[in-house]
Amino acid sequence: MKALVYEGIEQLALRDVAPPGPRDGEVLIRVAAVGICGSDMHAYLGHDARRPAPLILGHEAAGTITGGPRDGERVTINPLVTCGTCPACAAGRENLCPERQIISMPPRAGAFAQYVAIPEINLVTVPDAVPLAKAALAEPLAVGWHAVRLGLAALHPGMERRALVLGGGAIGLASALALRAMGVGDVTLIEPNADRRAFLIERCGERVLAEADVPAPLIVDAVGYAATRARASALVDPGGVIVHVGLGEDDGGLDVRRMTLQEVTFIGTYTYTAQDFRDCAAALFDGRLGPLDWYETRPLSQGASAFADLRAGYVAAPKILLDPAG
Repeated sequence: MKALVYEGIEQLALRDVAPPGPRDGEVLIRVAAVGICGSDMHAYLGHDARRPAPLILGHEAAGTITGGPRDGERVTINPLVTCGTCPACAAGRENLCPERQIISMPPRAGAFAQYVAIPEINLVTVPDAVPLAKAALAEPLAVGWHAVRLGLAALHPGMERRALVLGGGAIGLASALALRAMGVGDVTLIEPNADRRAFLIERCGERVLAEADVPAPLIVDAVGYAATRARASALVDPGGVIVHVGLGEDDGGLDVRRMTLQEVTFIGTYTYTAQDFRDCAAALFDGRLGPLDWYETRPLSQGASAFADLRAGYVAAPKILLDPAG
């Protein structure tokens, strides 16, 4: 099969590789669309030791089951593989499983390929009316869904339901969409890139500012740099909540003194539970997350140039999907 292989810092190549062999309980998926995630970009830049070269990246995927009794069924993929038996899994917090794996991270190859293997339990059936390209957005949307669910649960019931989202990429936009789907009408995105800001305003109908200067009870940091953590620390209302979902850099930024004196709740969030993924997929399918027409699609054969364009800041759309058929 054809696969886009990460071979070193800022090096991607289309290669012929052996298709994956499904293990017990797994199925083979013919990939129809797979998104480029921020974590893929971190690996591409050599910033993720968990993803060493050579490796097939990509975990935001949808496609069709190949072989077996469900052959041809259209599905979207929850890429987080967990043990199913530990206390975290038993409590429905599979994302905290100590044995968790994710496709695109050893020992599991990713979905920048024509085929990927995944446990059958990780699949959600896609209705015929929903394009598989749109269904591939379920994974990044679920990240925002999970983050927002935790943030709203932590927000004091006496506080105003108003939110500020730092970062207008896919996770930031996903968080804004999830906030509205969960009843928060007043949501502002902060995006410094002028082209992306214009895209979010004109194509997505979002309220977007270039700089964060409006305090809010709930702040979602979908970037995760020291500068955005510092801004979140400064802008969150006393008694408010910061939800940290971005993984831009590890250290710095938080004003711990202000957070302590003002009783600010800080929540780190990682991926999603299996129920979050299913709930988010259902919201995607029934239109609660909007038209979701803000992605662009490129052939897998042009994957290397797509990464280079993202690296250079040439992409206004929050998400690029790669099509392994091209």
